[in-house]
Amino acid sequence: MSTIAFRATEADKELVARLSRTGETASDVLRRALRVLDRERWHAEAQADADRIMVTGENLSEEPDAW
Repeated sequence: MSTIAFRATEADKELVARLSRTGETASDVLRRALRVLDRERWHAEAQADADRIMVTGENLSEEPDAW
């Protein structure tokens, strides 16, 4: 395992403290936050795909199942 460090501002420290669940370390909070950001990115990409499909008028329910 490797270490990633950053210089937390006072606002960062307060945010970590406010978002901490009982028994969580700052590292736990940051890991959880990274996973939330990853999910947000995934959702944004999925929405962009859905928007692109909608603009083309393609109806995936009319497509034969691939399986």
